[in-house]
Amino acid sequence: MGEKMNDGMMWALVKEKPEEGLWMKRVPIPEVGPNDVKIKIHKTAICGTDVHIWQWNDWAQHTIPIGLTAGHEYVGEIVEVGAGVQGFKIGDLVSGEGHITCGKCRNCLEGHKENCKDAKGVGVNRNGAFAEYLVIPSSNVWPCNPNIPEEMYAIFDPFGNATHTALSYDVLGEDVLVAGAGPIGIMAAAIVKFSGARHVVVTDFNEYRLDLAKKLGATRVVNLGKEKLPDVMKEIGMTEGFDVGLEMSGSQAALHDMIHNMKHGGKIALLGLQRTDAKVDLETVIFNGLNLRGIYGRKVWDTWYKMSTMLQAGLDISGIITHHFDIKDFAKGFEAMISGESGKVILDWSHIND
Repeated sequence: MGEKMNDGMMWALVKEKPEEGLWMKRVPIPEVGPNDVKIKIHKTAICGTDVHIWQWNDWAQHTIPIGLTAGHEYVGEIVEVGAGVQGFKIGDLVSGEGHITCGKCRNCLEGHKENCKDAKGVGVNRNGAFAEYLVIPSSNVWPCNPNIPEEMYAIFDPFGNATHTALSYDVLGEDVLVAGAGPIGIMAAAIVKFSGARHVVVTDFNEYRLDLAKKLGATRVVNLGKEKLPDVMKEIGMTEGFDVGLEMSGSQAALHDMIHNMKHGGKIALLGLQRTDAKVDLETVIFNGLNLRGIYGRKVWDTWYKMSTMLQAGLDISGIITHHFDIKDFAKGFEAMISGESGKVILDWSHIND
């Protein structure tokens, strides 16, 4: 591996300045507490959140401390375990849940970690995985099955968002509308198709991503710049509106469109982040008896278990990974993400010290 001399430092992608970009620099290797494990990172993936941090948008300026190591989508191997850790050993291939929960609030104690009110995000509120090593509590570590390709585990975080959203309602035999063909929306479409949905309609304005959605299982893709949903519904033989809606875009217009194309009593899961001042037509929600559910993160460990078993049962989302770069070419990876002409982008850390 051409390891550097043991000076207690490692390479990491850091938000060093309050401007666009990330910087590769040497930072101290994190210490391992009694209940922690240290993971040597093999591969990472770039999240939309990482793009916001890169672009230094309004959210990032209010959230990200200067000096933070970014990244939270990864796979790697355990190289050190704390004295109190059980069930993991050096050499284990692992990924991990990126929300570090408090363990003390009512939701944590009830086993609903996804609703912890004090969760801290890896690579957002604490140093992340775009580094040679990551230290996290062992309670956040997910063991990887050697029969599943390693790079799939690098995207278990966003795959988990898609799974949590897609499985929040029963979709067997149902007509499902997915608004937003980003990587998570595309994976959600693949999951609902795999789960037995009848029509899976994905809407967006980006032709590249709509084509990708089609490849991964959407039964109909709709470029809203060219077609209208009511016409599409008529064409595929739907008469009463969609049974289930998955809002993955964060677009106010898309949510409005969805609310107005649901059957009465339809169910909507909301993952895309809406602006705080977004207008929602609550009159229609009320009169049509719609169900709206906010989704955040992944269920721990229900979602992770389902992801692993769905892949073993034949769900194929490998096509969502469209780009691979060496970590030294990280800027090209971000360029691919920002272009909109990509699915998930994998960065390989294995040659960082060559």
